[in-house]
Amino acid sequence: MGIPEKIQAIKDEMAKTQINKATEHHIGLLKAKLAKLRREMEENKQRKTGKARGESFDVRRAGDATVVLIGLPSVGKSTLLNSLTNAKSKIASYQFTTLTVVPGMMEYRGARIQILDLPGIIEGASSGKGLGKRVLSVARNADLVLLILDVFNPNQAELLKKELRNIGIRIDEQPPDMVIEKTSSGGISVNAQVKLKKITESLIKDILRVYDIHNARVVVREDLTDEQLIDVLAENRTYAKSIAVLNKIDLVNQGFINEIQGSVKRDFIPISADANINIEALKEEIFNKLDFIRIYMRPKNGEPDYVEPLITRNGSTVMEVCNKIHRDMKDEFRYAMVWGKSVKFGGQKVGINHRLFDEDVLTIVKKK
Repeated sequence: MGIPEKIQAIKDEMAKTQINKATEHHIGLLKAKLAKLRREMEENKQRKTGKARGESFDVRRAGDATVVLIGLPSVGKSTLLNSLTNAKSKIASYQFTTLTVVPGMMEYRGARIQILDLPGIIEGASSGKGLGKRVLSVARNADLVLLILDVFNPNQAELLKKELRNIGIRIDEQPPDMVIEKTSSGGISVNAQVKLKKITESLIKDILRVYDIHNARVVVREDLTDEQLIDVLAENRTYAKSIAVLNKIDLVNQGFINEIQGSVKRDFIPISADANINIEALKEEIFNKLDFIRIYMRPKNGEPDYVEPLITRNGSTVMEVCNKIHRDMKDEFRYAMVWGKSVKFGGQKVGINHRLFDEDVLTIVKKK
């Protein structure tokens, strides 16, 4: 029996198995086997066709963060890109106008944010329909995903999230808080630091064995699900925040929008890319969602540059600032001096792994 036949057999068994407390363990194992087989099938395809060919659009990251626009055809992504940036993405009233990735740069509050307009996706994109896999793969490297919805079809967000999920992109989720340390002997030991209600220790051990892990120390710091455990073992999941954007509100009245807000399960920002309505509010939300901090650089024996701060992500260290300035700077680094909330006193000397806070003043001293 080949991999496709094995996958179908597992799907059939899952479909006929009633989900209840007695079958949870069995269903969890079937999910693990299914995920492993799908990964093997994908790896086989990559070996046959060559990983570099046809996997994704070639997009070079630029700016302080990358945001992708994802939506079905004709939802107004190209118009929105042109409204947010100085890009000139082709606009037309027919479907599939954009057939490649069109980049633009949004400059806002000192940050340079790369916006990527992706071709429209269709249901089944994650299985390869249309340009689906190539389009969705671009989102793997995104810091933020904008789910673009049409005001006349506002319930598309779940479809978009499903397609992203099927290709291994987890929207608005955090990586599971657990550690799996493989050992040479001793079997599998599970140290659960919280009460496990969604999964049992025996299921954790059995799922690890599906992935050929028979000796390991496992530390679980949150009450995770079997699917979250499989995500950790798959080692090919990425995580990104999202904003739902409801476009074309200039074509309806406020009462229509209020009805949508009552029926759609998630929050969204109503805009009109064509009529330039709420575009500034969307820019502000993008900036806030990316969780930037501002670092004021100060030359040695000089004054801080409060006019043009260096923009980096919350949680960044001095090393990440060095990398943003020049790729060789970390090799020339001697020490840094910091003024601000991240230190106990102004001008404190810190090392390259020191974590910076918003509006810190930073001086980097290089080796002589």
